Amino acid sequence: MIDLLYGAFVGPFRDMLTAPTFLAEVLIGGVAAGLMYSLVALGFVLIFKASGVFNFAQGVMVLFSALTLVGLMERGVPVVLALGLTIAVMVALAFAIERVVLRPLVNQEHIILFMATIGLSFFLEGLGEMMWGANVKKLDVGIPDESFKMAGILINKLEMTAAATAAILVGVLAVFFQRTKIGRALRAVADDHEAALSIGIPLRTIWVVVWSVAGIVAIAAGVMWGAKSGVQFSLSLIALKALPVLILGGFTSVPGAIVGGLIIGTGEKIGEVYWGPLVGGAIENWFAYVVALAFLLVRPQGLFGEKIIERV
Repeated sequence: MIDLLYGAFVGPFRDMLTAPTFLAEVLIGGVAAGLMYSLVALGFVLIFKASGVFNFAQGVMVLFSALTLVGLMERGVPVVLALGLTIAVMVALAFAIERVVLRPLVNQEHIILFMATIGLSFFLEGLGEMMWGANVKKLDVGIPDESFKMAGILINKLEMTAAATAAILVGVLAVFFQRTKIGRALRAVADDHEAALSIGIPLRTIWVVVWSVAGIVAIAAGVMWGAKSGVQFSLSLIALKALPVLILGGFTSVPGAIVGGLIIGTGEKIGEVYWGPLVGGAIENWFAYVVALAFLLVRPQGLFGEKIIERV
Protein backbone atom coordinates (compact mmCIF):
# COMPACT_ATOMS: atom_id res chain seq x y z
CA MET A 1 0.00 0.00 0.00
CA ILE A 2 2.81 2.38 0.93
CA ASP A 3 4.65 1.52 -2.27
CA LEU A 4 1.48 2.19 -4.27
CA LEU A 5 0.96 5.60 -2.69
CA TYR A 6 4.63 6.44 -3.11
CA GLY A 7 4.53 5.53 -6.78
CA ALA A 8 1.34 7.55 -7.32
CA PHE A 9 2.97 10.60 -5.77
CA VAL A 10 6.51 10.33 -7.16
CA GLY A 11 5.68 8.83 -10.56
CA PRO A 12 4.13 11.97 -12.09
CA PHE A 13 7.06 14.12 -10.92
CA ARG A 14 9.45 11.65 -12.51
CA ASP A 15 7.47 11.85 -15.75
CA MET A 16 7.76 15.65 -15.68
CA LEU A 17 11.54 15.49 -15.35
CA THR A 18 12.03 12.85 -18.01
CA ALA A 19 9.82 14.60 -20.60
CA PRO A 20 10.38 18.37 -20.22
CA THR A 21 9.09 19.15 -23.73
CA PHE A 22 5.74 17.54 -22.99
CA LEU A 23 5.62 19.34 -19.63
CA ALA A 24 6.18 22.64 -21.46
CA GLU A 25 3.24 21.86 -23.78
CA VAL A 26 1.01 21.13 -20.79
CA LEU A 27 2.09 24.36 -19.06
CA ILE A 28 1.45 26.45 -22.19
CA GLY A 29 -2.03 24.96 -22.49
CA GLY A 30 -2.63 25.67 -18.81
CA VAL A 31 -1.47 29.29 -19.10
CA ALA A 32 -3.71 29.81 -22.14
CA ALA A 33 -6.74 28.40 -20.30
CA GLY A 34 -5.84 30.38 -17.18
CA LEU A 35 -5.73 33.69 -19.05
CA MET A 36 -9.15 32.99 -20.53
CA TYR A 37 -10.50 32.20 -17.05
CA SER A 38 -8.97 35.49 -15.89
CA LEU A 39 -10.79 37.33 -18.66
CA VAL A 40 -14.15 36.04 -17.44
CA ALA A 41 -13.25 36.68 -13.79
CA LEU A 42 -12.23 40.24 -14.63
CA GLY A 43 -15.80 41.09 -15.58
CA PHE A 44 -16.94 40.00 -12.12
CA VAL A 45 -14.19 42.03 -10.43
CA LEU A 46 -14.99 45.26 -12.28
CA ILE A 47 -18.68 45.21 -11.37
CA PHE A 48 -17.99 44.09 -7.80
CA LYS A 49 -15.58 47.01 -7.34
CA ALA A 50 -18.20 49.46 -8.64
CA SER A 51 -21.27 48.20 -6.81
CA GLY A 52 -20.07 45.81 -4.12
CA VAL A 53 -22.31 43.07 -5.53
CA PHE A 54 -21.54 39.83 -7.31
CA ASN A 55 -22.88 39.99 -10.89
CA PHE A 56 -24.51 36.63 -11.44
CA ALA A 57 -25.28 37.64 -15.05
CA GLN A 58 -21.64 37.92 -16.19
CA GLY A 59 -21.57 34.40 -17.61
CA VAL A 60 -24.77 35.03 -19.55
CA MET A 61 -23.31 38.32 -20.81
CA VAL A 62 -20.47 36.24 -22.32
CA LEU A 63 -23.07 34.01 -23.99
CA PHE A 64 -25.28 36.91 -25.14
CA SER A 65 -22.38 38.82 -26.70
CA ALA A 66 -21.13 35.72 -28.53
CA LEU A 67 -24.66 34.94 -29.77
CA THR A 68 -25.07 38.50 -31.03
CA LEU A 69 -21.74 38.42 -32.86
CA VAL A 70 -22.24 35.07 -34.54
CA GLY A 71 -25.90 35.89 -35.29
CA LEU A 72 -24.88 39.05 -37.16
CA MET A 73 -22.15 37.17 -39.03
CA GLU A 74 -24.63 34.48 -40.09
CA ARG A 75 -26.75 37.22 -41.64
CA GLY A 76 -23.89 38.37 -43.85
CA VAL A 77 -22.44 41.17 -41.75
CA PRO A 78 -18.61 41.36 -42.10
CA VAL A 79 -16.61 40.31 -39.03
CA VAL A 80 -15.26 43.78 -38.20
CA LEU A 81 -18.65 45.46 -38.59
CA ALA A 82 -20.35 42.67 -36.61
CA LEU A 83 -17.82 43.16 -33.82
CA GLY A 84 -18.47 46.91 -33.79
CA LEU A 85 -22.23 46.37 -33.69
CA THR A 86 -21.85 43.85 -30.87
CA ILE A 87 -19.85 46.37 -28.84
CA ALA A 88 -22.60 48.94 -29.47
CA VAL A 89 -25.22 46.43 -28.28
CA MET A 90 -23.30 45.71 -25.05
CA VAL A 91 -22.82 49.44 -24.35
CA ALA A 92 -26.53 50.04 -24.96
CA LEU A 93 -27.23 47.13 -22.62
CA ALA A 94 -25.08 48.82 -19.95
CA PHE A 95 -27.15 52.03 -20.25
CA ALA A 96 -30.37 50.00 -19.99
CA ILE A 97 -29.15 48.08 -16.93
CA GLU A 98 -28.15 51.30 -15.17
CA ARG A 99 -31.47 52.96 -15.93
CA VAL A 100 -33.86 50.05 -15.33
CA VAL A 101 -32.08 47.86 -12.76
CA LEU A 102 -29.41 49.79 -10.84
CA ARG A 103 -30.79 53.32 -10.51
CA PRO A 104 -33.97 52.28 -8.63
CA LEU A 105 -31.86 50.11 -6.27
CA VAL A 106 -29.26 52.66 -5.13
CA ASN A 107 -28.41 52.15 -1.43
CA GLN A 108 -30.39 48.92 -1.25
CA GLU A 109 -28.93 45.83 0.43
CA HIS A 110 -26.37 43.97 -1.67
CA ILE A 111 -28.50 40.83 -1.62
CA ILE A 112 -31.23 42.78 -3.46
CA LEU A 113 -28.77 43.81 -6.19
CA PHE A 114 -27.52 40.22 -6.36
CA MET A 115 -31.07 38.93 -6.86
CA ALA A 116 -31.55 41.57 -9.57
CA THR A 117 -28.54 40.21 -11.47
CA ILE A 118 -30.01 36.70 -11.24
CA GLY A 119 -33.18 37.99 -12.88
CA LEU A 120 -31.06 39.80 -15.47
CA SER A 121 -29.24 36.58 -16.33
CA PHE A 122 -32.49 34.73 -17.07
CA PHE A 123 -33.78 37.69 -19.11
CA LEU A 124 -30.62 37.87 -21.26
CA GLU A 125 -30.58 34.11 -21.77
CA GLY A 126 -34.19 34.13 -22.93
CA LEU A 127 -33.64 37.20 -25.11
CA GLY A 128 -30.60 35.62 -26.75
CA GLU A 129 -32.52 32.42 -27.50
CA MET A 130 -35.49 34.38 -28.89
CA MET A 131 -33.29 36.54 -31.15
CA TRP A 132 -30.69 34.06 -32.37
CA GLY A 133 -32.05 30.56 -31.65
CA ALA A 134 -30.82 27.79 -29.37
CA ASN A 135 -28.71 25.74 -31.78
CA VAL A 136 -24.94 25.40 -31.39
CA LYS A 137 -23.27 27.92 -33.70
CA LYS A 138 -19.78 27.78 -35.16
CA LEU A 139 -17.81 30.99 -34.71
CA ASP A 140 -15.06 31.48 -37.26
CA VAL A 141 -12.84 34.47 -36.50
CA GLY A 142 -10.23 33.59 -39.12
CA ILE A 143 -7.81 31.83 -36.76
CA PRO A 144 -7.24 28.18 -37.71
CA ASP A 145 -7.56 25.65 -34.91
CA GLU A 146 -4.28 23.93 -35.76
CA SER A 147 -0.93 23.39 -34.11
CA PHE A 148 2.66 24.10 -35.03
CA LYS A 149 6.02 23.28 -33.47
CA MET A 150 8.37 25.83 -31.94
CA ALA A 151 11.63 24.61 -30.38
CA GLY A 152 10.15 21.13 -30.41
CA ILE A 153 7.06 22.23 -28.47
CA LEU A 154 3.60 21.74 -30.00
CA ILE A 155 1.58 25.00 -29.81
CA ASN A 156 -2.04 25.55 -30.83
CA LYS A 157 -2.57 28.75 -32.85
CA LEU A 158 -6.10 29.38 -31.60
CA GLU A 159 -5.14 28.89 -27.96
CA MET A 160 -2.11 31.16 -28.27
CA THR A 161 -4.09 33.89 -30.01
CA ALA A 162 -6.79 33.68 -27.35
CA ALA A 163 -4.18 33.79 -24.58
CA ALA A 164 -2.40 36.77 -26.14
CA THR A 165 -5.68 38.65 -26.60
CA ALA A 166 -6.71 37.91 -23.02
CA ALA A 167 -3.30 38.95 -21.67
CA ILE A 168 -3.33 42.26 -23.55
CA LEU A 169 -6.90 43.10 -22.53
CA VAL A 170 -6.34 42.12 -18.91
CA GLY A 171 -3.13 44.17 -18.79
CA VAL A 172 -4.75 47.26 -20.29
CA LEU A 173 -7.70 47.09 -17.93
CA ALA A 174 -5.48 46.48 -14.92
CA VAL A 175 -3.51 49.65 -15.65
CA PHE A 176 -6.63 51.64 -16.53
CA PHE A 177 -8.52 50.81 -13.37
CA GLN A 178 -5.53 51.14 -11.04
CA ARG A 179 -3.89 54.27 -12.44
CA THR A 180 -6.81 56.49 -13.43
CA LYS A 181 -9.42 58.58 -11.64
CA ILE A 182 -12.09 56.06 -12.61
CA GLY A 183 -10.18 53.38 -10.74
CA ARG A 184 -10.16 55.42 -7.54
CA ALA A 185 -13.79 56.34 -8.04
CA LEU A 186 -14.69 52.66 -8.31
CA ARG A 187 -13.41 51.93 -4.83
CA ALA A 188 -15.24 54.92 -3.37
CA VAL A 189 -18.50 53.88 -5.02
CA ALA A 190 -18.17 50.30 -3.78
CA ASP A 191 -17.49 51.43 -0.19
CA ASP A 192 -20.40 53.87 0.15
CA HIS A 193 -22.77 55.10 -2.55
CA GLU A 194 -23.96 58.13 -0.60
CA ALA A 195 -20.42 59.20 0.39
CA ALA A 196 -19.29 58.87 -3.24
CA LEU A 197 -22.16 61.05 -4.39
CA SER A 198 -21.43 63.65 -1.69
CA ILE A 199 -17.89 64.22 -3.00
CA GLY A 200 -19.02 64.62 -6.59
CA ILE A 201 -18.46 61.14 -8.02
CA PRO A 202 -21.14 60.59 -10.71
CA LEU A 203 -22.52 57.24 -9.61
CA ARG A 204 -24.63 56.69 -12.72
CA THR A 205 -21.72 57.44 -15.04
CA ILE A 206 -19.41 55.09 -13.13
CA TRP A 207 -21.94 52.28 -13.34
CA VAL A 208 -22.48 52.77 -17.08
CA VAL A 209 -18.72 52.83 -17.73
CA VAL A 210 -18.07 49.72 -15.65
CA TRP A 211 -20.94 47.70 -17.11
CA SER A 212 -19.86 48.78 -20.61
CA VAL A 213 -16.30 47.62 -19.96
CA ALA A 214 -17.61 44.38 -18.45
CA GLY A 215 -19.67 43.93 -21.61
CA ILE A 216 -16.60 44.42 -23.81
CA VAL A 217 -14.70 41.92 -21.66
CA ALA A 218 -17.63 39.53 -22.11
CA ILE A 219 -17.36 39.95 -25.91
CA ALA A 220 -13.66 39.05 -25.83
CA ALA A 221 -14.33 36.02 -23.63
CA GLY A 222 -17.28 34.97 -25.78
CA VAL A 223 -15.25 35.20 -28.99
CA MET A 224 -12.34 33.21 -27.56
CA TRP A 225 -14.41 30.46 -25.97
CA GLY A 226 -16.92 30.43 -28.83
CA ALA A 227 -14.19 30.00 -31.45
CA LYS A 228 -12.75 27.14 -29.41
CA SER A 229 -15.86 25.14 -28.52
CA GLY A 230 -18.72 26.73 -30.46
CA VAL A 231 -21.32 29.23 -29.31
CA GLN A 232 -23.82 27.29 -27.21
CA PHE A 233 -25.88 27.95 -24.12
CA SER A 234 -23.53 25.93 -21.93
CA LEU A 235 -21.08 28.78 -22.55
CA SER A 236 -22.77 30.69 -19.71
CA LEU A 237 -21.59 27.98 -17.29
CA ILE A 238 -18.03 29.16 -17.77
CA ALA A 239 -18.87 31.66 -15.04
CA LEU A 240 -18.81 28.77 -12.58
CA LYS A 241 -15.14 28.18 -13.37
CA ALA A 242 -14.46 31.87 -12.76
CA LEU A 243 -15.70 31.57 -9.16
CA PRO A 244 -12.62 29.67 -7.90
CA VAL A 245 -10.45 32.21 -9.72
CA LEU A 246 -12.16 35.01 -7.79
CA ILE A 247 -11.83 33.16 -4.49
CA LEU A 248 -8.10 32.66 -5.05
CA GLY A 249 -7.34 36.17 -6.24
CA GLY A 250 -9.86 38.19 -4.28
CA PHE A 251 -13.15 39.69 -5.43
CA THR A 252 -11.78 43.25 -5.56
CA SER A 253 -8.37 42.65 -7.15
CA VAL A 254 -7.67 42.91 -10.87
CA PRO A 255 -4.14 41.41 -10.50
CA GLY A 256 -5.73 38.74 -8.32
CA ALA A 257 -8.00 37.70 -11.19
CA ILE A 258 -4.90 37.21 -13.35
CA VAL A 259 -2.90 35.25 -10.78
CA GLY A 260 -5.91 33.18 -9.76
CA GLY A 261 -6.66 32.29 -13.36
CA LEU A 262 -3.08 31.19 -13.99
CA ILE A 263 -3.04 29.04 -10.85
CA ILE A 264 -6.31 27.34 -11.77
CA GLY A 265 -5.45 26.93 -15.45
CA THR A 266 -1.98 25.43 -15.01
CA GLY A 267 -2.97 23.42 -11.93
CA GLU A 268 -5.90 21.68 -13.55
CA LYS A 269 -3.95 20.87 -16.72
CA ILE A 270 -1.03 19.38 -14.80
CA GLY A 271 -3.39 17.48 -12.51
CA GLU A 272 -5.42 16.09 -15.39
CA VAL A 273 -2.43 15.00 -17.48
CA TYR A 274 -0.17 13.57 -14.76
CA TRP A 275 -2.50 12.47 -11.96
CA GLY A 276 -5.72 12.00 -13.95
CA PRO A 277 -4.92 8.45 -15.13
CA LEU A 278 -4.30 7.39 -11.52
CA VAL A 279 -7.76 8.45 -10.30
CA GLY A 280 -9.84 7.78 -13.39
CA GLY A 281 -9.55 11.24 -14.98
CA ALA A 282 -11.91 14.25 -14.81
CA ILE A 283 -9.60 16.16 -12.45
CA GLU A 284 -10.23 19.30 -14.53
CA ASN A 285 -13.88 19.23 -13.45
CA TRP A 286 -13.23 19.51 -9.71
CA PHE A 287 -9.64 20.68 -9.19
CA ALA A 288 -10.51 24.40 -9.15
CA TYR A 289 -13.25 23.97 -6.56
CA VAL A 290 -11.07 21.91 -4.21
CA VAL A 291 -8.35 24.59 -4.35
CA ALA A 292 -10.98 27.29 -3.77
CA LEU A 293 -12.33 25.39 -0.74
CA ALA A 294 -8.83 25.16 0.72
CA PHE A 295 -8.39 28.92 0.29
CA LEU A 296 -11.73 29.61 1.94
CA LEU A 297 -10.55 27.69 4.99
CA VAL A 298 -7.17 29.42 5.37
CA ARG A 299 -7.48 32.76 3.56
CA PRO A 300 -11.11 33.54 2.66
CA GLN A 301 -10.29 37.02 1.30
CA GLY A 302 -8.00 35.53 -1.37
CA LEU A 303 -4.36 36.25 -2.19
CA PHE A 304 -4.90 39.92 -3.02
CA GLY A 305 -8.23 40.59 -1.32
CA GLU A 306 -8.64 43.01 1.55
CA LYS A 307 -9.05 41.51 5.00
CA ILE A 308 -12.23 42.90 6.56
CA ILE A 309 -12.30 43.28 10.33
CA GLU A 310 -15.66 44.00 11.89
CA ARG A 311 -16.15 44.97 15.52
CA VAL A 312 -18.98 43.15 17.26
